[in-house]
Amino acid sequence: MTTNEHTTLVLGGTGRVGRRVAQRLIERKVNVRVGSRTGEPHFDWEDPSTWAGAVVGVKSAFLMYYPEVGWPGAGDAIATVARLAVDAGVERLVLLSARNQDEAVRCEDAVRSLPVEWTIVAPASFNQNFDEGVFREPLRHGVLALPAGDNADPFVDAGDIADVAVAALTEDGHAGERYELTGPRLWTFAEGVAEIARATGRELRYVPITREQFADAIVDDGAPRELAEPLATLISEFFDGRNSSLADGVERALNRKPRDFADWVAEIAPTGVWDAA
Repeated sequence: MTTNEHTTLVLGGTGRVGRRVAQRLIERKVNVRVGSRTGEPHFDWEDPSTWAGAVVGVKSAFLMYYPEVGWPGAGDAIATVARLAVDAGVERLVLLSARNQDEAVRCEDAVRSLPVEWTIVAPASFNQNFDEGVFREPLRHGVLALPAGDNADPFVDAGDIADVAVAALTEDGHAGERYELTGPRLWTFAEGVAEIARATGRELRYVPITREQFADAIVDDGAPRELAEPLATLISEFFDGRNSSLADGVERALNRKPRDFADWVAEIAPTGVWDAA
């Protein structure tokens, strides 16, 4: 497959992983179609009428479900979009999945069942949750409170995830592969927050809380209860210890080591993203 003879659809192309995938594809001279609520054509996971138009004229696609692949209903939605894509002539699908989540498995099964070249990319928690995601504001206020206990997670850089996805979209040799992506070592949240504290010179704390306390805190911040409850469940399950192991997906896909969380923190801290609120 050459990189300049077809269009690649990148769903979630304005998000943490998707925009990195899109940028790397553009750098490789690939024709990129960004699928998002603000994109053209318009794509919205909450509006099925937008799905079919986004895949017309596309030869490969990066599938990313919003808000998360472990979200209730993701499996059915991914199955529908993937089938629409194949029926429209898409030849290669790369799914952004997750490790050890039931709904993510449903998404994977839906893609695997189709007559198409597929690759599954299943990462650990992103480094970028700390500077671009939901962990940023709590850190700016000095305390990160999560329903994660003292369990460890092998935080992985979104750049590594994007590199694997782009390789799968543009190169041969990745069809039928499932890549679990992790960083090179395990970190508890207490250790991760301490690393950011050292790099910033600030006093920062991690506080383990219950799923219920986390949901209540989100509601207190203004989120609706119907959003807070599944988000709290998703986070508490993801960080309950089931993902406290390393995987070799980055090495298998890219023939190099993944980026270390400490190296990433050292690069990001001087930008001021974690300065006190």
